[in-house]
Amino acid sequence: MNHSREKRLYYANLVIDNPNLIPKLLDILFMVDDKISPRAAWVFEFMCGENLEAIIPYLDIFTENLHKVHLDSAVRPVAKVCEYLIKAFYGKTETKIKVALLPKHREKIIEACFDWMINDEKIAPKAYAMNSLFLLGYDYNWIHSELIIILERDYQMQSSGFKARARHILKKLEKKKL
Repeated sequence: MNHSREKRLYYANLVIDNPNLIPKLLDILFMVDDKISPRAAWVFEFMCGENLEAIIPYLDIFTENLHKVHLDSAVRPVAKVCEYLIKAFYGKTETKIKVALLPKHREKIIEACFDWMINDEKIAPKAYAMNSLFLLGYDYNWIHSELIIILERDYQMQSSGFKARARHILKKLEKKKL
């Protein structure tokens, strides 16, 4: 598989049409030292983008292992899936994710997001983590204060993309205080 959008979508739809392939896809994704892991992550991200509820039976496996992913090209899609889950959980639309995403799953996502924020990751995982943590902070009141500390501490050293997203999140956090 190459990394073209068409191929990722093709394989994502193949997995959606054959849900019995999801465990194998996750096995490959979590072979975290293998260069094929990011390819599985790309397909998994596209699958979740098309049909997020397909992940529900595998939330335990996904959240228990997501912290192991370390190759840059695999971290980004895994962080994006976390953002998909958190946005669905906090969104206005009623979804099965609201029932299925248990506190234990959210806590693993929180842990991974903070790791992405404080470790030397590229901007995309940090941006997805910022968004996820902002939303999670509505239920876990300690998150917002920690997020503010990290954003303000890292602001000067980060890229313009990080700064733009951080300003956006910090403005939202400021409005929330009022």
